[in-house]
Amino acid sequence: MYTTINKSTDYFNIKLYVGNQSTQTITGVGFQPDWTWIKNRAASEHHVLTDAVRGANKQLNTNRTNAELTLTTQLTAFTSDGFSVGGGSEVNGNGNNMLSWNWKANGQGSSNTDGTINSTYTSASTTSGFSIVTYTGTNTLGATVGHGLGVAPKMIIVKSRTGGGENWNIYHESLGATKYMNLNTSTSAYTDINAWNNTAPTASVFSIGGNSGDTGRSGQNYVAYCFAEKQGFSKFGSYTGNGNADGTFVYTGFKPAWILTLRTDGNYKRLISDNKRNLSNAVNIYVSAEYADGDATGIDLDFLSNGFKLRTTDAQRNANGSPYIYMAFAEAPLVGSNNVPATAR
Repeated sequence: MYTTINKSTDYFNIKLYVGNQSTQTITGVGFQPDWTWIKNRAASEHHVLTDAVRGANKQLNTNRTNAELTLTTQLTAFTSDGFSVGGGSEVNGNGNNMLSWNWKANGQGSSNTDGTINSTYTSASTTSGFSIVTYTGTNTLGATVGHGLGVAPKMIIVKSRTGGGENWNIYHESLGATKYMNLNTSTSAYTDINAWNNTAPTASVFSIGGNSGDTGRSGQNYVAYCFAEKQGFSKFGSYTGNGNADGTFVYTGFKPAWILTLRTDGNYKRLISDNKRNLSNAVNIYVSAEYADGDATGIDLDFLSNGFKLRTTDAQRNANGSPYIYMAFAEAPLVGSNNVPATAR
């Protein structure tokens, strides 16, 4: 079988809505989300990330290094088909077009004792290859944390919940465990064994640094979003730009719904594109994870039935000879179990 997930929207879905600066329940996600990322498209407002493990009203912001905030005016609850929001302008600005990305894991989760640090809660979907993990740092180089996926994750995003000023740290298999990138800054990849202890994740645990405030400082609480690759649903890889409007083609094995790209050799934006803001090619609307800005346009790519193709000379995504990493989720697999292939846009 090509894929175990014929309907990608059972595990990842994008929902657009219009804010009313009051309260409203957003429906149509198709499942009860366990991780929701909201961005006001029309205004300079913080990215809002909440999950079922930390609690619906506890938010972090990818464009800031602040500690976790507990707010009753932002996302207030996860529902069976979406989520409810209060009157906060970040998630419900009056008349503003809003964007939400939603992932399904496994509810509030339970404790995991696979690592040398017991995770407080691990919410894991082995089907979709996504888990949410919370743990407390011990300042021990080489400490490990269980992720619950049953296979080694290819990408991990960690953020301190209690330490202000700590970055969003990214592990990506294409970079290796000696390097990391930040989601919240437009910087190149760093080389430092203190982030992941120079140790790749295993089928049960990931390793963290001892004196790294971003991943393992003693007494700080952390959340980790862990991703294993699933054929026909998710892909975490790399490509090399060619500096041409007839740009690099990247094979994913599915028609993309959502793509994050990061250039690893310089100071460039963390660009996110999706299939709901652009309904046809070229896909030229994006937001940057490290900035509060709303939608921007002009850095084009095409979403194809089996991957994506760069359609820009812009160095943010397609500089000649430069390396990039990416994270992508599917609209539909290239071929489902019914042997019906995905169609181009």
